[in-house]
Amino acid sequence: MATRPQLFTRGLSGLSQSSSAGDVSSPAEQRDDAKRNLFKSMRLPTQHYWDIYFDRFEQKPDAAGQGEYTAQLEKIGTQIESVQDFWRYNNNTPVENIKMRESIYLFKSGFKPIWEDRRNINGGSWTFRVPKTIGPDFWTRIQLLAIGEKLQSVIDDADQICGVGLSVRFTSHLITVWHRDSSKQNSIDALIACILEDLPPELQPKPDHYFYKKHSDHAGFKAPPELQAVLDSQKRNAAAAAAASASAPAAPAAPLEAPSVTVESPQ
Repeated sequence: MATRPQLFTRGLSGLSQSSSAGDVSSPAEQRDDAKRNLFKSMRLPTQHYWDIYFDRFEQKPDAAGQGEYTAQLEKIGTQIESVQDFWRYNNNTPVENIKMRESIYLFKSGFKPIWEDRRNINGGSWTFRVPKTIGPDFWTRIQLLAIGEKLQSVIDDADQICGVGLSVRFTSHLITVWHRDSSKQNSIDALIACILEDLPPELQPKPDHYFYKKHSDHAGFKAPPELQAVLDSQKRNAAAAAAASASAPAAPAAPLEAPSVTVESPQ
């Protein structure tokens, strides 16, 4: 089995301050303090802070009495600031307990797992449809690639990883990798290459079980009015650039060289 991706960290934190000279504690308390100090000295801070979001769908009847699902996004737990924080969250959040149509996200602090969020609106994501039998292992590895900065290291310098998500469906898990700028084809290609290269054989997805999509191409995408004008302007500019490229005169073809003819003198 392939080794887990390397984690890049911000350095080691120091030991906690010792008790004041006037404090008197029992041997058992001293041992507990020593353990806490040891654990603190072993903390490996992640390069960025990360937040956990949970998206639960609630069914609400409409006027016709039909059920309509609405998303209820909430931040859960405390901010992940170290490798230990990540494993504490991951080991205590079994994917098997997430219900149908619910989702969980590990997102870089400052980003929200919403297509229309100001920092995501020009982005896109790779989506992997993974059987539930391997979903938890696949999800853990994708999260490690994110917090370990492996994904960030392969994309365009002007681009940024936003986060990763897992959504539960009937027979599979949908696992997504979000980045900020869907116009960066280098980022799109590098992300899929990085992910497939890291996955061990038993977790490799079938070719037709993963795809890339811009957030704005989703049927449910609806930009807020103040950002829709920006998107419209970007589309017009892209269309104008494509039209200009298509109408540009082709470079003249190089003239054909006359064939060389060798004339032999008569014998």
